[in-house]
Amino acid sequence: MGRTMLEREAELAVLGEAARDAGDGAGAVALIHGEAGIGKSSLVEAIRGVLPAEGRLLVGYCDDLATPRVLGPLRDLIGSVGTGLTRALERGDRGEVLEALRSELGWAKHPTVLAVEDVHWADEATLDVLRYLVRRAAQMPLVLVLTYRDDELGTDHPLRQLLGVASRVERVRRLRLARLTVSAVRRLSAAVDIDVDEVFAVTSGNPYFVAEVLAAGDPAAVPLTIADAVQARLAKLDPATVETLEQLAVVPSALQPWLVDALVPAGPAALAPAEQHGLLTVAPGRVSFRHELARRAVVDSMPAARRMAANRRVLAALLDRPGIDVSRVMHHAAEAADTGVILEYGPIAAREATAAGAHREAVAHLRLLLDQHPVLAPRAEAELWESFAVESYTINAPAHDVRAAQRRAVELRRGDDPRALGASLRWLSRICWWAGDPDGAGAAADEAIAVLTAAGADDLLAMAWSNKAQLHALAGRDAETIVAAERAIALGRDTPATLSHALNNLGMALHRQGGAAALSTMEESLRVALAANETEHACRAYVNLIWDDLELLRLDDVRRRLAEAIELAERSEFLMYWRYLQVAQGALHFATADWDEVVPAAAYALDASPPVRCAALTVIGRTRLRRGEPDAIDTLREAWQIALPLRESQWIGPAAAALGEAAMLAGDAGTALAELSEADELARRFGTVAVRAELAYWLGRAGRPVGGQGLDHPYALLADGRWREAADAWHTAGCRYEHAVALAESPDADDQLAALAGLDALGAEPQARLVRTSLRRLGARVPRGPVPTTRVNPAGLTERQAEIVQLLAQDLTNAEIAGQLVLSVRTVDSHVAAALTKLGVRTRQEAVARAAGLGILPPQP
Repeated sequence: MGRTMLEREAELAVLGEAARDAGDGAGAVALIHGEAGIGKSSLVEAIRGVLPAEGRLLVGYCDDLATPRVLGPLRDLIGSVGTGLTRALERGDRGEVLEALRSELGWAKHPTVLAVEDVHWADEATLDVLRYLVRRAAQMPLVLVLTYRDDELGTDHPLRQLLGVASRVERVRRLRLARLTVSAVRRLSAAVDIDVDEVFAVTSGNPYFVAEVLAAGDPAAVPLTIADAVQARLAKLDPATVETLEQLAVVPSALQPWLVDALVPAGPAALAPAEQHGLLTVAPGRVSFRHELARRAVVDSMPAARRMAANRRVLAALLDRPGIDVSRVMHHAAEAADTGVILEYGPIAAREATAAGAHREAVAHLRLLLDQHPVLAPRAEAELWESFAVESYTINAPAHDVRAAQRRAVELRRGDDPRALGASLRWLSRICWWAGDPDGAGAAADEAIAVLTAAGADDLLAMAWSNKAQLHALAGRDAETIVAAERAIALGRDTPATLSHALNNLGMALHRQGGAAALSTMEESLRVALAANETEHACRAYVNLIWDDLELLRLDDVRRRLAEAIELAERSEFLMYWRYLQVAQGALHFATADWDEVVPAAAYALDASPPVRCAALTVIGRTRLRRGEPDAIDTLREAWQIALPLRESQWIGPAAAALGEAAMLAGDAGTALAELSEADELARRFGTVAVRAELAYWLGRAGRPVGGQGLDHPYALLADGRWREAADAWHTAGCRYEHAVALAESPDADDQLAALAGLDALGAEPQARLVRTSLRRLGARVPRGPVPTTRVNPAGLTERQAEIVQLLAQDLTNAEIAGQLVLSVRTVDSHVAAALTKLGVRTRQEAVARAAGLGILPPQP
């Protein structure tokens, strides 16, 4: 199906109605997406014609720069907005920008349509601001319009998070622009003597291609690629005009008048031939190529030497302009291979990006800077490597590269300022632990304390001691944790970051000991971090509070904290913690047996650092195990292999418990006895109550009963044979699978039948099979079970995955599927990826064909 002219008018009507509703305070978000050339920008421009008289249209643009401009599309609004927002944008303070935006866009009865074009190229700081607006648009006189190319979004694209947020808010309008129908092409061709069917055949209805063919007047004479079509137009221009076009084309954005004046000495009149031939659009405030595809075609046709020379001229113009846009400077310096400018402005660009929370952009600037192999004093070079390491750690870059960068920083600091060396060693310790290197973490922590003690640097020494307390806490060494944490608090009580960090470590130890002050200590850690805007420490406090609540089965608290924590991590682009929080989200779904939602959440951490990947594999593997999926044991074995070198009970214990459960469900519980025994020995010394209790239960199932040891946990009750109390506790907490497992321990057939009903409802076929065997031994009448959803089809798709494949067959995008199923786009992304993997294909089209061949879908015509 293609797009008709009536549908375009309907799309405009939707946007006009949204603008009128916004005037009454009921704002909306509009997502306009489709392929390049499909007409997104023209639809945005047409909004002006449907705005109410009291409304306004503001448009900002994301550019295809090597490293996106920090807050670029919002800075495009300068000159069209008030002084408060203008000042905030000029300063680049994200918090100030958010407040100023809310004031600027909150003018009652005067709706604003804020359109941000090409958000697939947006920087992190812009995405953060857009998330803020998306969540609040429905209560503002605002229509937030976002355009993007959905065919350029991979599963890990940063825009996916924003689209996921948008899918969960009210008043979202999704406009997926399709290609034109034959009738639409006929209407556009009415004034031209041309074969409409041939035009449609050549262009497939892409509006930009249609326009190119109609402009040429002969479908047969127009090459089938845009590059050739643009070259055909260039051939009609004189050499001076072509040279001007090439100069403008290296700027991947609209050009402001001052830049046009600097690059085109002959003045605006020199642009007239290119405008007449449909290559440029010239307006009083901006000059741009009529389409990005045309600009790229011009750039791609330029010899490298001419392209570099053109970029040098743009660079010179930018550097001569007051109020330098460092992101643009860095882009053109890189294109011009101007190492001197990169070395001068790279640190400035990185600092600007970091200050705005655009951590990916900061890493890109620093990487470009370091790729120049700068000849610097050791201290200056160390600062670059450390900034690169810390920013890379923040965005969850490959752990090996991050650790190598921080080691380089440490080596450059040796023999220099001991304060700087001690602080770098502390960071190295943290990064080594995150990279799965406990020996490196411990050695760097000890050296940091020694160096800073000798230097008398008590302020930095406080954090070094807190770092040591953190390593002890992670390893479960409670006595050592408390000593080191209290020393850190004594030295750093007046420094919020250190105080929050140390309280967090102290709270972890108190939790493991069952201390009454554990929760209040952890919550104080969180309050201190939030009050001081210490994002890393706030995220860490949230993570530990959430995992503690999970272990204590306080699932309502988990839900509340997760919502707050994920929003904070998203807003600050702290991807390392965001991914760990996704594992916690998966663990919550696992605990409540909402298994369809486990993998979509936890899968985001599968490419995280070893500890976080281990946790993700464990929760994913156990979910698959309980559903009877064949690859579960391989996933759990991988988790075990990752856990062992980490040498911490928090990873080894859950991985061993999962293997114990797998062995029991396979009918030979004793095969996991070695792993369970090893984990139990470690957990008795360094594990939490929850880990120790679960290991005790599985050891008993494996033939080595150790009893519940008086531990306060349902698994300990089960290990003592107190199945009824365990079932009641899990029922109260909302843990449906564990409740059924506990009931299945009853010697009474009625209890086992109740357990079986619950297991069948969950699709927990392996455990249900064991219960049926037990019931037959009791001589009870065993009800026939449902066919597990993963066996309805030969590919082993879950019910949700099969449903999504059916929607793929309707040629729906992930965003459209999310809207239809009331899921986040992120969740649909993960379901689609899982379905493709199970079907053994790489593309959506192949998935549909394969599903049809297996009988999961009706055969495709």
